[in-house]
Amino acid sequence: MDGFRSALTGIAWMSSDRTTRRLRSIVDDADQLALFIGDMGLGAFRGDLKTAYAVERLLQRITEAVIQIGDEEMARIAPGIPVARIRAFGNRLRHEYERIDRDQVFAIASDDVPELRAAASRALEN
Repeated sequence: MDGFRSALTGIAWMSSDRTTRRLRSIVDDADQLALFIGDMGLGAFRGDLKTAYAVERLLQRITEAVIQIGDEEMARIAPGIPVARIRAFGNRLRHEYERIDRDQVFAIASDDVPELRAAASRALEN
């Protein structure tokens, strides 16, 4: 998997308070994840088990929020986000955690999550 995204652009639209809460959760968890990683490089991330586990947990929460929002609504909020890939990655975090590739976790956390956070934030502003 090459991460969650293809192109994260789009028009925000929300149908419920539940969606709003989930979008806020994505933003909050993405912000916490950014604090945990800070300016850490991949090598430091590989060597910091506590941070790696914390980041995995936040990614699990983020993937669950995206899944709960649903494919159709995510397509309106952020076209281009591959929800099926997010669901698959979330399932791996939950059920196949012993096979998680830390390099992939770091790449998703540092490259994809900021774009997902931006899309969620835009949706909350509208």
